[in-house]
Amino acid sequence: MSDNDITISFEFDITNCEYEPIHIPGSIQPHGLLLVLKEPELTIIQTSENTYSFLGVAPEALLNQPLSNLLEADQINFLKDCSSSEQLQLSNPIELTIKSHNKIVHFDGIIHRSDQSLILELEPAFSEKDNVFFRFYHLVKLAMSKLQSAANIAELGQILVKEIKKITNFDRVMLYQFDVDFSGVVIAEEKAEQLPAYLGLHYPALDIPKQARQLFSKNWLRIIPDANYQPVAILPENNPLNEQPLDLSNSVLRSVSRCHIEYLHNMGVTASMSISIIKDKQLWGLIACHHQSPKYIPYEIRNACEFLGQMTSLELGAREDSEDSEYKIQLKSIHSKLVEYMSAEKNFIEGLIKHQPNLLNLVNAQGAAICFDKECLTVGNIPAKEDIQDLVEWIYQNHHQEIFYTDSLSSVYPQAEKIRDVASGLMALSFSKTQKNCVLWFRPEIVQTVNWGGNPNKPIKVDGNGSIHLSPRKSFELWKETVLLKSYPWKPSEVSAALELRSSIIGVVLRKADELAQLNIELARSNNELDAFAYIASHDLKEPLRGIHNYSNFLIEDYGETIDEEGRNKLRTLIRLTQRMEDLIDSLLHFSRLGRVDLSIQDTDLNGVVHRNLDLLSARVEEMKVEIRIPRPLPTVYCDRIQVGEVFNNLIANAIKYNDKPEKWIEIGYIDHPTAPIIFYVRDNGLGIREKHFDAIFRIFKRLHGPSKYGGGTGAGLTIAKKIVERHGGKIWVESTYGEGSSFYFTLQGVD
Repeated sequence: MSDNDITISFEFDITNCEYEPIHIPGSIQPHGLLLVLKEPELTIIQTSENTYSFLGVAPEALLNQPLSNLLEADQINFLKDCSSSEQLQLSNPIELTIKSHNKIVHFDGIIHRSDQSLILELEPAFSEKDNVFFRFYHLVKLAMSKLQSAANIAELGQILVKEIKKITNFDRVMLYQFDVDFSGVVIAEEKAEQLPAYLGLHYPALDIPKQARQLFSKNWLRIIPDANYQPVAILPENNPLNEQPLDLSNSVLRSVSRCHIEYLHNMGVTASMSISIIKDKQLWGLIACHHQSPKYIPYEIRNACEFLGQMTSLELGAREDSEDSEYKIQLKSIHSKLVEYMSAEKNFIEGLIKHQPNLLNLVNAQGAAICFDKECLTVGNIPAKEDIQDLVEWIYQNHHQEIFYTDSLSSVYPQAEKIRDVASGLMALSFSKTQKNCVLWFRPEIVQTVNWGGNPNKPIKVDGNGSIHLSPRKSFELWKETVLLKSYPWKPSEVSAALELRSSIIGVVLRKADELAQLNIELARSNNELDAFAYIASHDLKEPLRGIHNYSNFLIEDYGETIDEEGRNKLRTLIRLTQRMEDLIDSLLHFSRLGRVDLSIQDTDLNGVVHRNLDLLSARVEEMKVEIRIPRPLPTVYCDRIQVGEVFNNLIANAIKYNDKPEKWIEIGYIDHPTAPIIFYVRDNGLGIREKHFDAIFRIFKRLHGPSKYGGGTGAGLTIAKKIVERHGGKIWVESTYGEGSSFYFTLQGVD
């Protein structure tokens, strides 16, 4: 029987590193002691076994006793004040003094909550605390000024490890950066001369398992003064309040994972300290400090290092954003162009692929496919059509988020190995959980050589009892690996750019129909309410207005001889103003009725409609000497004869009114197209309209001239024409050259 056969017969031990419950070890490191307190009376309900060596009191004698047996009343009150703070841990450290073995011992107290209990951890305070503070204040101040002057992340990292080593005097200080898969690489190092270099070496994600990373995210600093320590048990084993093992996630004394101790031993490390680097609330990396012999770091020095870690986290964010800002600006510009192209093209897909820059430039991909409504258009280097179809099917079966991306597609989709030359990397945007509408970007395989700190594959270790577990590797020498089936990784800024494009596509295309339908419903409701309001308000306004008009006339007629000429002129102005206001109200009433009166739709010969309007306007046409041109007979259309006649009337009347040419003409005609609605127009060689006023002229009572100029009027004609056209399902617009004339166009597509 082979060794492999024997191995298979064993059952795996749950003490594998990635499963170890490191937050509930049941013990602490021996350089301090721990008390678990029940609030509010602060009764000691759990304690570490080493209380006698620090306090001169056996742990059994402390259990179920008040903390006041150890601390003076003023210290108890101060502790209660600190524990009532919302930012509990900002109170740390608390300076406490306890009488032990007939002498006063000074402690640094660290408080936090766990399992509905208050935890108090005590470490002996450094005897020269004031000197330490001032010495390290200057060191930290100098370190911060250097960090702020760093030009880039590489320089920032090297300054950081050098300053931390100067402050702590560890044998080795490294800055370790996590990758997206939580493997990592040493990007800066300061070490004793005799130690081997780890700079540039990669380490697998299992070196710092998920549960350890979670604790690093919660706690800025973690110290192990002596990896050869004997764990100090917590008594009793379970918290009496819930009969569960005590959660020490936030503990500074928490006992160390068995797997991590073995890891340190294999590295030849006896003491270590880790400082978390957190960017955007995510664990970005660690400052890892190693020493070959036991090394205790006083709390003040640890505070200084933790402060540098926090400041570095802020500086790091600024440096990364700065280094990436130019690329982000470029992607923003490309995104804007793509939105512009999508909006301009009838088929938005063509807007993404037929121009420059195109879809590939947005995320620096070598190929892309856009699959929408059973249509799939591609650009660049792509897999075969059937491979794309299979890939889309796999994505919709296995990934339901808006975006999925990987730089190693074959690791999650084995069939991708055959398309490695074009699609080792994939980023996919999905737009619906049911419809297979998506955008795919592809990157080819890039063969890479990775320098590992030892073989990244953890060996299986067989214990004497026959159980097996994953063991930390024993060698950390350079171990080279050729990496296949991977592309260049996708940058966070590229992922963000893809998500922004998704939103833009939805805004431009996918939601357009639903939004327009909802908008039409809301608009119809709003218009109905507005029409009703306008009708009621206008109707009620006319009565007092007539009174003002009539009484002004009475004053002139009955008291004309007693009022001087200036007074009579003011009354005449008042009459003119009331008359104009009544005209405005009449226009408003008419406008409001348009939305309230049902259309009388029938086949209508527009030739008769236009000629009746011209008959009504004949006096004005003759007076102004306007030539009327109708190039060809107008068609018969399905519309409301009266209202469409009003559209022509308003447009023709305006064309007559706003014309100062010696030889005036108006042309009335239409443009037909076999697949598009008929476009009617009224064209003139009059004043023309500046482009900036094209939208404004359709707003009610909007005039581009004074009230009395060009024959007066209320300015409601074009607004009324627009409303009539829109009720017929059409649209109206103007094209004009200022000083040369205007052409008003409108369509009549249907009725509401």
